[in-house]
Amino acid sequence: MNERTLLVHAIYVDADDIACMARNRVGVSVTTESEMKLSSGVAPMPEFIDRGVALGIGTDSCASNNNLDMFQEMDISAKLHKVNKLDPTVLSARQVLTLATLGGARAIGLDDKIGSLEAGKRADVIVVDTSKPHMIPLYDPVSHIVYSASGSDVSHVIVDGRLVVHDRTVLTLDLEEVGQAVRDLASKIASST
Repeated sequence: MNERTLLVHAIYVDADDIACMARNRVGVSVTTESEMKLSSGVAPMPEFIDRGVALGIGTDSCASNNNLDMFQEMDISAKLHKVNKLDPTVLSARQVLTLATLGGARAIGLDDKIGSLEAGKRADVIVVDTSKPHMIPLYDPVSHIVYSASGSDVSHVIVDGRLVVHDRTVLTLDLEEVGQAVRDLASKIASST
């Protein structure tokens, strides 16, 4: 294990395992919704943070989560650990947002290139529409991003300085073509089993 190792889930670990992970600069991607859906357990996110493990939040794909909504993943991760620890202060909205951005970049060893808006880093930015009823009133933008927003609230996406979604329209792919290709592939997979 080293800084090039990314552990996914990391549910059944003890204090010695976590110390070893931190010592070897291992990255961890926690996929809370998948773990909940599959009844796999609860990854000890607060303990990872306390020991300095490079921790990020992921979705584990549509196969075991049914969506790729990082907003929902942030919300569920924060709330699960609050109830798991019986402490409403565990995993604050700011901590969770950092885990989903810079934390994820750190976990894969790219925090010098992505994960935060800084000079010299790639400009990956989303614009969140806060005008919908579920986003009003907006007292704390970070709390709203973690607890109120969803992927459908994203109106614009810029990747490495390039606009790829404008007013919820994907500019780089033909979604109908991609959808049909996926349906065709799914049909082939279903007929081969």
